Amino acid sequence: QVQLVESGGGLVQAGGSLRLSCAASGSFFRINVMGWYRQAPGKQRELVATISSGLSTRYADSVKGRFTISRDNAKNTIYLQMNSLKPEDTAVYYCNAPMVIVTTAPLRYLEVWGQGTLVTVSS
Repeated sequence: QVQLVESGGGLVQAGGSLRLSCAASGSFFRINVMGWYRQAPGKQRELVATISSGLSTRYADSVKGRFTISRDNAKNTIYLQMNSLKPEDTAVYYCNAPMVIVTTAPLRYLEVWGQGTLVTVSS
């Protein structure tokens, strides 16, 4: 079983900062891409940022220049540094690994989601 466990959410004032962490645990061979998604009340889940094992990154336009995703491959952990937070960043933030390679022969992989962590930004 593979799990993603997020931490670091909370309440912060507008303009403040928070750092989220997501650690992968369990039995697996490799995780290539990991990322963060968020879902605000009444809205669809949306991509925030992704990072590959080679440290290539991608960001949603709404967070570019404010959020930074990083990764520690040795710890199977990703981070999301969120600066200059705005009330519209309020959401449940989910960690995602779309292709966790469990075995290579035969090839077997899973998509895994974390349980989510709430970020609330007050105005």
